[in-house]
Amino acid sequence: MERLLVFVAAGFLAQLIDGSLGMGFGVIGTSVLVAAGASAAAASAVIHAAKIGTALVSGASHWRFGNVHWRTVLLIGIPGAIGAYAGATLLSNVDGKQFAPITAGILFVLGGYMLARFAFGMTRKPTDPSHLKPHFLIPLGAVGGVVDAIGGGGWGPVTTPTLMTMGRMEPRKAIGSVSLSELLVAIAATLGFMLHLGPEEVEWGAVGALLLGAVIVAPFAAWVVKVMAPRVLGTFVGGLIVVLNARTILIAMGAPGPLRLVLLIGLGVGSAVLVWRSWMVAREEAALAALIPAEDEAQVPAAPAG
Repeated sequence: MERLLVFVAAGFLAQLIDGSLGMGFGVIGTSVLVAAGASAAAASAVIHAAKIGTALVSGASHWRFGNVHWRTVLLIGIPGAIGAYAGATLLSNVDGKQFAPITAGILFVLGGYMLARFAFGMTRKPTDPSHLKPHFLIPLGAVGGVVDAIGGGGWGPVTTPTLMTMGRMEPRKAIGSVSLSELLVAIAATLGFMLHLGPEEVEWGAVGALLLGAVIVAPFAAWVVKVMAPRVLGTFVGGLIVVLNARTILIAMGAPGPLRLVLLIGLGVGSAVLVWRSWMVAREEAALAALIPAEDEAQVPAAPAG
């Protein structure tokens, strides 16, 4: 019973983060399951089975709050599902841990770029996501799906920061679209695991416990992303990605525990400072915008760069 309560709490926390930031459910849930003794493949299978329910509830909540761009959902979700099935098939026969350092390195770079972009840049408004081309979205979805199935999580960390930085998509739209498209990825990955691992390898009690915790908090998470300033949200997501993946990289490099602790604390504190700075800047931007009547904005000269 205590074990299932831990999974309920993990599902609650994971979905709060995932629904607010567009990432985190798989990473947190898989970490808890592996710590409890599950194999990498079995843990990923449990996570994706639970994600079918969480993505449905979270996606519906984001749609209700206007956070979903349907064209993006389809163009990343369908290739993502194909990639997820391929990744599940591979993980059922190979140890996915060998891919972790490579994936972490890619995500670390994306997180760093995202952190710098939202903390110090973002002078231009996000563009209409309709400008995003299929040759950008389709490979992004396919890679995200493979990474997600192999790592037990990764759909959000790969797709969300890429859409928000390279795609210049509004954070809430990126997070909402990624959350809904994850339903397709979760279904495909689960199908792959069921066919190649077998349903007997899945701990269905853990699936239900994770799902229960996640469903409770999903609507609140969608509201958080609706009201949070894009600059603050983008900076926080970037810092989170950097810290989480720095740990994986340091462990793979064999860095001593004390050194890892010092470096991670430094990265965490630095990220927190940048989030605070972004919050202050966002407040100033909101106050300035409130002083300029909408009908007069076109007559106000643009501030010089720098």
